Amino acid sequence: MQYSIMLKPVKIGQILKISLLLALLISLPRSIYIYNMLSDGNLELSRDLLIDFLGRYVFFVVFSWIMLQFNTNTVYLYFKESPRLGVMLSILVNILILILFLNLFNYLFPFITGQEMDDRARGFSNFNYTVLMVVLFFIARVLRLQTDQQESKLENERLKQQNLQSELAALKNQIDPHFLFNSLNSLTSLIRDNKPATQFVNKLSHMYRYILQSGDSNLVTVREELKYLESYAYLIETRYRDRFKLNIEINEAYLDEKLPPMALQLLVENAVKHNEISASHPLKVDIVQRNGSIFVENVIRPRTNLADGTKNGLINLKKRFGLLLKQELIIREDNDIFSVELPLSK
Repeated sequence: MQYSIMLKPVKIGQILKISLLLALLISLPRSIYIYNMLSDGNLELSRDLLIDFLGRYVFFVVFSWIMLQFNTNTVYLYFKESPRLGVMLSILVNILILILFLNLFNYLFPFITGQEMDDRARGFSNFNYTVLMVVLFFIARVLRLQTDQQESKLENERLKQQNLQSELAALKNQIDPHFLFNSLNSLTSLIRDNKPATQFVNKLSHMYRYILQSGDSNLVTVREELKYLESYAYLIETRYRDRFKLNIEINEAYLDEKLPPMALQLLVENAVKHNEISASHPLKVDIVQRNGSIFVENVIRPRTNLADGTKNGLINLKKRFGLLLKQELIIREDNDIFSVELPLSK
């Protein structure tokens, strides 16, 4: 299963309002003619014209709504990966809808008005629908563009809010960091004779130093990230021992490519948090490179006592990749394997 971000559809209410307005505008000459007939006192004749006007108006509204709905939402939502194919399909379907509507209108016209449509009236009707189709096609593109721009502005505002929250959290975490380093150094001196404990504190100190240093960088090298991950994995292995294993297979050529800081650590932490880790079911996390990307994978064995979390870790990571690398972080669940593909920036 692959997750992707869908485009926001144009609101149905907005499409309906435009359809009603366009149908009224294209029916304006006939409505003026009916008004003049009513003003002259030709009530009997104007009643037939009124029925004719209402029938045509309803058809114009339905035609406009279908065309706008198709051109603003259907084409863009299902063919966003192939815009050229979407445009070609849109033109073809527009013509087909026009032909179907003209045939339907010509067929139902005698039942609505009680009179046959002559060739001149049929030609004028065909002309009106053709002009309306062209106008609707361009209006649909403008609507789509406005909706995408509004959604982009909203997304930028959300990202600004998240950045402000991240900056606030960073400020809280950076309150006198020397105090923590001094405390860790003091702890190391106290446990110098205990090599495992000293190693643990040293790894923890390295992790904290990396977090502070990477806070000023949008991207770090894979080499730096793996060095940090080594310290994090040591802490996890200290807790779970042989029940946890981290397997890293990344070619030397990939080590100087870049990705957002702490991306790998977040994914390993996510695997530890959500999966069972026991003697019978040890957790193995594979970090490998394929096709220019890094993959973080593990077998899915959900914890039975999983605590509720914010569920924002992967969402925020996807947004960071989209914002910093202009690429999509891809999440898959296939054959009980949870896999995250991280594109890299050279």
